[in-house]
Amino acid sequence: MNLINDFLREAERHPERIAIIDKSGIAISYGDLERKSARLAATFAAKGIGKGDRVLVGTFPGIGLYAGLAALWRVGAVAVFPEPAMGLAGFRHAATAAQPVALMANWKIGLLSRLLPETRRIPQRLSAEAENAGLLDHCEVREPSDPALISFTSGSTGLPKAIERSHGLMRAQHTALAPLIAPGEGFETDIVAFPAFVLTCIGHGGTAVMPNWNLRRHDRTSPDAVCRLAEETGATRLLVPPVVVERLLQARLQETVKRVMTGGGPLYPDIARRFLDANPGKGLTVVYGSTEAEPVSHVHLEELSDTDWEAAASGKGLPVGTPVDEVSLKFVDTEILVSGPHVNRGYLDPSRDRETKCVDGTTVWHRTGDAGRLDESGRLWLLGRYNASSEAYSAFSIETAARLWPGVSAAAFAVGPGGTPVLFLAGEAGHEELWRERLDMLGEIELQIVGEIPMDRRHRSKPDTAKLLAEARSARKTA
Repeated sequence: MNLINDFLREAERHPERIAIIDKSGIAISYGDLERKSARLAATFAAKGIGKGDRVLVGTFPGIGLYAGLAALWRVGAVAVFPEPAMGLAGFRHAATAAQPVALMANWKIGLLSRLLPETRRIPQRLSAEAENAGLLDHCEVREPSDPALISFTSGSTGLPKAIERSHGLMRAQHTALAPLIAPGEGFETDIVAFPAFVLTCIGHGGTAVMPNWNLRRHDRTSPDAVCRLAEETGATRLLVPPVVVERLLQARLQETVKRVMTGGGPLYPDIARRFLDANPGKGLTVVYGSTEAEPVSHVHLEELSDTDWEAAASGKGLPVGTPVDEVSLKFVDTEILVSGPHVNRGYLDPSRDRETKCVDGTTVWHRTGDAGRLDESGRLWLLGRYNASSEAYSAFSIETAARLWPGVSAAAFAVGPGGTPVLFLAGEAGHEELWRERLDMLGEIELQIVGEIPMDRRHRSKPDTAKLLAEARSARKTA
């Protein structure tokens, strides 16, 4: 097998269909993308790149990146993706952790790599623009267990963990995502803000549109720019993080857009309901998963009942739907554990496995770090991070309630080092006394009023509670 075979089949079936539109508006067809990848594969093979060779990727999302990835997999190489949220530090960490034999980079990153000790010693340099060695029109055959990709967790706890994904695991992920991504009648044109999902989209024969905004600052996305891009490309779906859904409340989506899909952070009920009310007839889907297990479940929010919405608003958790067929799920206390063919079984450094892996016979369970529950219909509801949940409180129940209080613009719940529950609130001045009264009704929770709630670096959609707690400790020491 070879995970690139799905794309190659689509290229054979629909060679004239547009595969990718990059952020500058340049489009490439399936047929041209296939031929570009074949020429690159020949060039890489001529430089000695072959089965099992690790290649560090320093190319930004666009036509060159995906043609280069297809070329690497055609020759049987392993692509190494740094954690983008870490910037230069993530690039250096990936080079150290994976020990690649080559770097595929644009000229700017190529020059920079010569200055860094971790990348300067990489022996081979590749370019996704250099096609000068003929055509490699076949794919190396790989076993399902053979590695295809090394990526990294977001590093919310310590250094990011390197995850080795096999051809079989990525093919299983492709299958698990098919009910969501595969086109129904006709085909889909997707604006894709998650670079990894571009591979899934073109593997199912759709058109993937690169966002025209800074992927490291989704919180600064211009809603008007998103709508213009949808109009110019005829987009039928958007795959964007929750913060972009919130930004889109300031604009009106084009008629061509039939569904918005989101993940990578919590989508709170107040935002979801406002979006659905402002966009009648459009669907809103939440996909739940993680770097190690994608997807776990999904839900079409427009299908929720009034009872479901009331449960979410009253602190019963955030609905994320029925677990996908491919995943097995269980709870230890309230923590969600998952296993399945598309769930990562271990890290590149086996010593990191003890943090999140539990072995039961031949089954490896992944600890998600999320607390949750199943309702009587077998649907999964998230309660927040497991380490911020107890019998009395859960992060999402407190945050969901607080977001509905007058003047609150953002809320984040955390548990301090001493076990003290803390609620951080940002919003309009003059409501502090009311907030304290409301919080007293929920229990013994410390209130911290802040100017803003910092968000995670990857998708800008999850509160950075570690930073909030550190700033609170620093403020106490200064006082």
